[in-house]
Amino acid sequence: MTAPIRENLSGLDLRAEIERLRKERNAVILAHYYQKPEIQDLADFVGDSLELSRKAADTDADVIAFCGVKFMAETAKILSPQKTVILPDMDAGCSLEDSCPPEQFKRFREAHPDHIALTYINCSAAVKALSDIIVTSSSAETIISQIPESQKIIFGPDRHLGGYLNRKFGREMLLWPGVCIVHEAFSETELLKLKAQHPGAPVAAHPECPPHIVDHADYVGSTSGILQFAKSFPGDTLIVATEPHIIHQMELALPEKTFIGAPGADGNCNCNICPYMALNTMEKLYLALRDLKPQIEMEEGLRLATRKSLDRMLEMASGTVGKGDLGRA
Repeated sequence: MTAPIRENLSGLDLRAEIERLRKERNAVILAHYYQKPEIQDLADFVGDSLELSRKAADTDADVIAFCGVKFMAETAKILSPQKTVILPDMDAGCSLEDSCPPEQFKRFREAHPDHIALTYINCSAAVKALSDIIVTSSSAETIISQIPESQKIIFGPDRHLGGYLNRKFGREMLLWPGVCIVHEAFSETELLKLKAQHPGAPVAAHPECPPHIVDHADYVGSTSGILQFAKSFPGDTLIVATEPHIIHQMELALPEKTFIGAPGADGNCNCNICPYMALNTMEKLYLALRDLKPQIEMEEGLRLATRKSLDRMLEMASGTVGKGDLGRA
């Protein structure tokens, strides 16, 4: 476990100190949409995980401070091996990553040798290295549409995203049984109550949500896709079924509209806030920039194996891989 902060930082102007260290370290600060607003507001880039890693790779920064979770910072290291990548709290993990230990995934693959592994980016570097193609929530549909129906597929670790794709494309992918604890927490009963209170308000949902939530959605898509939908839908109120910190970006872009987070089980709980994302704080970001730790380290063989499955995704998302090139990595 990461040691708790024991220093007294109460007298520091954390924002000013972070700005100073950003310049001294030649650092770029990345913030996922699920970060607290104060962290989003000081970041150089705010966005989805892969998008952030690709933007950081294109900068001349020496240091990447990734305010997100561990698998996201690992992706930044995969794409920028020459840069120092720091994560404010190394305990910022992911329930999907936790659900899919590499050794169990390896055995699962070995038990189904005629399947390729189409793996959601929300997993460890070790699981990515065991996969054939990585997908994001925004690229999954484009990629699966290119895979012949005769090709058997393992999809992991998110069974809800995999199930959504199965239903949409009429596939029978073999699903790993992982879930996102945030998207699993939304209540259909409470969502229907909210829809009744706001008749006509559309629902935008992330495909990590279970079917009983997705079935009520007017739009289903990635976090960045939900943000774009918020900017384009014609009404003035939107119900948002994903981690609620994305609403900060919606309110910044569209202050004239109303955005309501979909409720959890009792209508009032904070169970739809990601506890892993919440581990990142201004204090921890300051200390990480000051001390250049905790750092993401990765053995080069693992990085190259992981990069192969990521590159395959990028090629397929851009349409440069033919259907005859989709065998096991």
